[in-house]
Amino acid sequence: MSQFMSQSMTREAALRIGLAARELDGASVTGLVKALAATLGLPLTETKLAGITADDLREILAGDHADADCQVGFDQQRLKRAVRLLWGEGVEGSELPALDAYAEGDMPGSIRVACASNSGEKIDGHFGSCERFLVYQVAPAGLRLLAMRSTLEADHDEDRNAARAKLIADCQVVYVQSIGGPAAAKVVRAGAHPVKIADGAAAREVLARLQQTLIKPPPWLAKTMGVKAESLEKFAETVEE
Repeated sequence: MSQFMSQSMTREAALRIGLAARELDGASVTGLVKALAATLGLPLTETKLAGITADDLREILAGDHADADCQVGFDQQRLKRAVRLLWGEGVEGSELPALDAYAEGDMPGSIRVACASNSGEKIDGHFGSCERFLVYQVAPAGLRLLAMRSTLEADHDEDRNAARAKLIADCQVVYVQSIGGPAAAKVVRAGAHPVKIADGAAAREVLARLQQTLIKPPPWLAKTMGVKAESLEKFAETVEE
């Protein structure tokens, strides 16, 4: 990835834009990137692209002619297919996992956990340089992937580590491959407990072990959760079922 791309968009966003441009036969990738950036702002992330509609894309492609009925030379069906690619639907080569359905209160006895990730559903990132945080809701009886939060916008902040910590302020635990002392202090102040997985690992494998720990949380985890140690034993029966 070029230095410009690494600073202006995630790899996933670059993949989606490239495929969308190919669907819009005749549209240049560079032109589409510039048009999207002018509308959505930099950096371009998969989260921003997920909010694009076919009408938005027509106006973006129309540019200075957006007020002239937005006739851009692409039929509605082709625009819709391009938009779905920008959303990540049917994208071949995507590393990102699908999100799980979740509503607040679905998982009693659960905690929210962030995982520093650069690829797929892996814990393989340094806190200060990972491309995104995978955010899970984890209970003794199950776990769900709720969100994938790009870190590119946080990296434009004057204090990038504080901005990254703010991204996961709703989490109680964050798994990272590595993290420096000052950054760890900012994570703790944001309300999360950093845990190092030095060799990296598949996120769901690590979280499966955490699920068992939640049944009788050790003191550090109980404190992070705001409960008394072993206070989740009542959910052990649910796990066994």
